[in-house]
Amino acid sequence: MTYWINTVSRGHVERGVAGGFTQANHGRPHPLRRMAEDDWIAFYSPKTDYPDGAPLQAFTALGQVCDDEIFQVDVPQVDREPAFQPWRRRVRYLDVIEAPVRPLIDELGFITDRSNWGVRFRSGLFAIDQRDFEVIRDAMAP
Repeated sequence: MTYWINTVSRGHVERGVAGGFTQANHGRPHPLRRMAEDDWIAFYSPKTDYPDGAPLQAFTALGQVCDDEIFQVDVPQVDREPAFQPWRRRVRYLDVIEAPVRPLIDELGFITDRSNWGVRFRSGLFAIDQRDFEVIRDAMAP
């Protein structure tokens, strides 16, 4: 089992929670293929919306990958032709509360440069260890 961080705006996280799916790295398939059934994902949202949302810097959802399939969908776009066709994975989401990242920075081992902590999240989807996942999960407990 692998534990992941997926960096996604809160608005996109909310759509994923409502639909029972996740996307990664702007809908690309390759990051999703690295995941497996029963892997856990913590969602970090730097902003409320992409690209112009307000700063948020919080963990906004936790979920578990449901199966080993990725699938592609057509998302109609008003201002874009052809339609956006992102790849997705099915995810079961937990009932959690948002947790600001700043109080957790000193506890998270994947953040090695405390003065420039946000850099780690820029890679989009990345693996973390179980201990770091548990720190995030505990902070998000309702």
